[in-house]
Amino acid sequence: MSKSILVTGGTKGIGKAIVLEFAAKGFDIFTCSRNEEELEALKNELESNFSAIKVHVKKADLSVKEETKAFAAFVKKIAVPDVLVNNTGIFIPGSLHSELEENFEKTMHTNLFSAYYLTRAFTEDFMNRKNGHIFTIGSIAGLTAYANGGSYAVSKWAMLGFTKCLRQEMIPHGVKVTSVLPGATYTASWEGVDLPENRFIDVADVAASVWSAYNLSPRSVVEEIVIRPQLGDI
Repeated sequence: MSKSILVTGGTKGIGKAIVLEFAAKGFDIFTCSRNEEELEALKNELESNFSAIKVHVKKADLSVKEETKAFAAFVKKIAVPDVLVNNTGIFIPGSLHSELEENFEKTMHTNLFSAYYLTRAFTEDFMNRKNGHIFTIGSIAGLTAYANGGSYAVSKWAMLGFTKCLRQEMIPHGVKVTSVLPGATYTASWEGVDLPENRFIDVADVAASVWSAYNLSPRSVVEEIVIRPQLGDI
């Protein structure tokens, strides 16, 4: 039976790189996005390049609780994935004392609440099966406070705490949990910035790190993956 991976926000950036990495290894793919055209383009790309796998996509806005749960239900009707990657996220620059309250709410719902609800949808199945691997894509903004990080930084600190707690809960059940904490990565979030590409992490390196962590024996787990640009933080 084919193995499968669920990656939220899989049409671009880190999410797409992880999808491509695992598709190349023969994993069936589940993913979602708010953009249906991008989902169909990804599905066509994957099916053209990796004819042996199955690709399941669904339009969903994971900042909305009901849509997150509907996406989980869509996946569970087909299979319980072997790997869950909570990747969906947004970045809205701002300061906690002056940003719009709506920005805080949208960021927390997208970056944190989506991971909470989606993870809860699959943990019982993972626990009963006594295997599975849950990755959360955080950020070094969840390790080091910085000005203008605002709600984004708060959400990533919270995501790290969520992942640490989940790791402890899953230990007795054979389910692995890993935090991935990249620094500045070359994605659409940095469009328009006047910096050379070599100042950023390559999304393929993040994906390769996830694949490597997944491939350890059942006796070991990588709890945290911290990746920074070789030339230092931006």
